[in-house]
Amino acid sequence: MKKAGIIMIIGSLLLLGLFKFPLWNIMLGAPQYPDPLGMNIYIQGIKGVEEFDLQNIDGLNHYIGMKTIPKAEEMWEFSVFPKVILGMAILGVAIGLFGYFEKLNYKYFLGWFLLMSILGILGMYDFNNWLVDYGGNLDPHAIIKVTNPDGTPMSYKPPLIGYKKLLNFDVDSWPHIGGYLMFIGMALTLIAFWIGRKASLRTP
Repeated sequence: MKKAGIIMIIGSLLLLGLFKFPLWNIMLGAPQYPDPLGMNIYIQGIKGVEEFDLQNIDGLNHYIGMKTIPKAEEMWEFSVFPKVILGMAILGVAIGLFGYFEKLNYKYFLGWFLLMSILGILGMYDFNNWLVDYGGNLDPHAIIKVTNPDGTPMSYKPPLIGYKKLLNFDVDSWPHIGGYLMFIGMALTLIAFWIGRKASLRTP
């Protein structure tokens, strides 16, 4: 169980990378923007990839009636997410330490992984809801109104993950360094469970 406990601790500590690196990244490219505009989404707020990217994105969005990109204090998520991530990292390290000293069953490793997975799914659901509101709840008095072929208002919702064409913009939405560190950390805790299980089966 010692090896499993160490891997569990390392996996949990990788979550702390979210305090330094972006969780997600959205890039917008168009012929008039040879250098794409981008925003990095951290657990504490949203920042432009380059200095004036958010300002330029908001300027473009104004013409089609989209809301401005929210500041950290305007969304409760940016005050709650850091506490959740820190709490899960501390919990994971504690479970790993108890596992290292064989004070806990290896099944707690899986319990942590499942709890983190549920929180991650809820976070993605919340993020997608924000994208739906951001891209679909448009100002009816906007300067430019673009409709679908059937006459309904067009949604400018960026993709939750992957690529999407929005008018003349190519939009890419993918995890960033912090997101990949989180996924690797979660995978390590699952490996810790598997190693702990094998060690338990070998113990008479």
